Amino acid sequence: MQQKIIILDFGSQTTQLIGRRVRELDMFCEILPYNKFPKDDPSVIGVILSGSPFSVYDESAFKINLNEIRGKYPILGICYGAQYMSYALGGKVEPAASREYGRANLMSFDHENPLFKGFDEHSQVWMSHGDTITALPEHFKVIASTDKVVNAAYQAEGEQLWGVQFHPEVFHSVQGTLLLKNFVVDICGGKQDWSAASFVDTTVAELKAQLGNDRVILGLSGGVDSSVAAVLLNKAIGKNLTCIFVDHGMLRKNEFKNVMHDYECLGLNVIGVDASEKFFKDLEGVTDPEQKRKIIGRDFIEVFDAEAHKITDAKWLAQGTIYPDRIESLNITGKTIKSHHNVGGLPEEMNLKLCEPLQWLFKDEVRRVGRQLGMPEHLITRHPFPGPGLAVRILGDITPEKVRILQDADDIFIQGLRDWGLYDQVWQAGVILLPIKSVGVMGDERTYERAVALRAVTSTDAMTADWAHLPYEFMAKVSNDIINKVRGVNRVCYDISSKPPSTIEWE
Repeated sequence: MQQKIIILDFGSQTTQLIGRRVRELDMFCEILPYNKFPKDDPSVIGVILSGSPFSVYDESAFKINLNEIRGKYPILGICYGAQYMSYALGGKVEPAASREYGRANLMSFDHENPLFKGFDEHSQVWMSHGDTITALPEHFKVIASTDKVVNAAYQAEGEQLWGVQFHPEVFHSVQGTLLLKNFVVDICGGKQDWSAASFVDTTVAELKAQLGNDRVILGLSGGVDSSVAAVLLNKAIGKNLTCIFVDHGMLRKNEFKNVMHDYECLGLNVIGVDASEKFFKDLEGVTDPEQKRKIIGRDFIEVFDAEAHKITDAKWLAQGTIYPDRIESLNITGKTIKSHHNVGGLPEEMNLKLCEPLQWLFKDEVRRVGRQLGMPEHLITRHPFPGPGLAVRILGDITPEKVRILQDADDIFIQGLRDWGLYDQVWQAGVILLPIKSVGVMGDERTYERAVALRAVTSTDAMTADWAHLPYEFMAKVSNDIINKVRGVNRVCYDISSKPPSTIEWE
């Protein structure tokens, strides 16, 4: 039986990072809404309570009955999770004199406590909270303090219940991964047997049992996630899988032809549909980003549905949905970050059951699974690409001519990254067509043409991202090539904003 750590999400922006750090320890974990703890699941060996944007005293704060899990599993509360446990069990939480945010050092900690096994003196941690624990419940003891936070970490005496007011999951907590390892492996007894190989073996067996001899339809996008899902399903059910690849006209230059060739080489049964004319017609004159996404999502459903209905005996719809898609689309705070993820919509329209074999994986894990399946490296290392494609990289209305300009500029940028050996150092890159024109001079003549912005970021999971510090010589070459070779562009800019506060895509 696969062991499992449950992370209860109270709405923190870093909950996914907790999951990533646990997975990096080769331990399987699930991130679930704070009020959806799986009862009577024998595979659960420990529980982590995440942070939250709320104060424990807020009327809208997320709260649980700790008695349902207390004493049954080791529990680690992080930030709000630690504050809530203390508050719920009789301690005191109050607003800090000033917001405790940023680097701090553990000035003292209990060397004998298993949570801090192997810790260095004055280990750096990262604080991010407005409230602080001012009094612990009865029979609780302090096990770590900083110069400003007395109750930086605690344990309930005689119980496997810990709380830390800092964030061990973030990079700035230097020994945060060690703390999580101490909890997950030493305290909870994790066997560290989660790997790409074990995932493939387990998932293929589960897919065979789940799908039997049923026909399955999968929507391919050309990206890493749907491609890995297709190869995984093909390994499980072979000829019973039919893939549909819809070209909405806003893919990268020559992408439809190139990706179809790749899929044929992988032995996949793929139907390619060129529906670009319909998408361009329906997007005509539309400038609002969300409206663009909704139109493309609607049209995709219509085209996909029409093609899928030709496969009359299909019972399942498979999608390349991965964990960040699900968490962003189904955020427990109720705030929509962006629409047009793989999550939702299609099964209701098509009356098919849903199969999402990658739904618990992060992007880097998907790539490891792809390598385990023997997929070619150029498919596995492809940068993420938005579902609506270049439509959300054209600010303003969409026209075939604008798409042509952007495809040409984007092709020069991406091929340049490959030629200079920079592609794999970048998480995601692309060109944005700006809704402005600028004055230029070409061949002693005045020009008034379009400006484009280059965007390249480094990241591990797209939750945070920094702008890529590309060599000046490379940037000069790309800028020169775009202006000289792409008809309609006379100015190139570079986006040097990070996420947060900016997003990776402009729309």
